Amino acid sequence: MSTSTSASTTAKASTGLGRPGIWRWRVVDIVVASVLGVACGFLFLAWNVGYLGPKALLEPFLPGVQGLLDGPWLIAGVLGGLIIRKAGAAIYVETLAAVVSALAGAQWGGFLTIEAGLVQGLGAELIFLLFAYRVWSLPVAMLAGAGAALAGGINNLILWFAGSDAAFTTVYLICTVTSGAVLAGLLGWVLARGLAATGALDRFGSGREARARV
Repeated sequence: MSTSTSASTTAKASTGLGRPGIWRWRVVDIVVASVLGVACGFLFLAWNVGYLGPKALLEPFLPGVQGLLDGPWLIAGVLGGLIIRKAGAAIYVETLAAVVSALAGAQWGGFLTIEAGLVQGLGAELIFLLFAYRVWSLPVAMLAGAGAALAGGINNLILWFAGSDAAFTTVYLICTVTSGAVLAGLLGWVLARGLAATGALDRFGSGREARARV
């Protein structure tokens, strides 16, 4: 009886959230996740300015449709999760990218910029957690992007669009989730696979999978 129970527990640990590998970060995990976070932070900085033109064109067209521009700010968490494949990677990379943006003087202020990154990273992280950090397919990547967008969108509605009517709220959430799924999820998945194909990620599961497909 005890032998059977022990074998069952070991099997669950090797297939579910009990796997020690997803909780133990190696030095290389921390280094690569940090590089990703900083790189995405510079992407955020560029988009902090670049989005202003499209925003000015979209806002008069239909209030809330500016949510289509949110995707680039959500890609860090998706990339972190797909590449590092450890619990907390999505939150860490997205939040670090937000810290870089905040330190460089993001127009939303330091605290709110970092808070937004933390919330968005949590949205992506919960999707990877839902799949027990075992599934890294395109649909899961797009769901992670959508999760980051939904969490970030609700956060924005509370902090920046308080009192918005039902029409604005609906349009904004639909647009930001769509942007998250495509620009963060789909694009993040493509970028992760592209990096893996170069051999730069051979010390990660994501890199070994890519090499095995070649």
